[in-house]
Amino acid sequence: QVQVVESGGGLVQAGGSLRLSCVVSGADILRWSAVGWFRQAPGKEREFVAGVTRSGTTNYIDSVKGRFTISRDNAKNMAYLQMNSLKPEDAAVYYCALDPRGLRNPSVHPANYDYWGQGTQITVSS
Repeated sequence: QVQVVESGGGLVQAGGSLRLSCVVSGADILRWSAVGWFRQAPGKEREFVAGVTRSGTTNYIDSVKGRFTISRDNAKNMAYLQMNSLKPEDAAVYYCALDPRGLRNPSVHPANYDYWGQGTQITVSS
């Protein structure tokens, strides 16, 4: 049974940084999967933030380009989201998800991701 667990969330002042971690266990699936980070703020739909394919191709939404960096370490079954210059509008629950289909580019659609973590809360104070 695949388990995805995020950590690293918390309260940070605007302009600060956080690093989210995602650990995958239960099956040797991470190395074959794209990893996506999504977020969901209260009253809003879950949105794609960043993704990285198994070959290392990355994709970001425009609002985080230049501030967030996604990475992965298949040997450790880990993925990361480094978030710098955080803004109040970045506040949300952040989710890590896996898409085992092996697409050339990370999918931005939550429905294409089969495995999800429980989420970690990010709060940004202004």
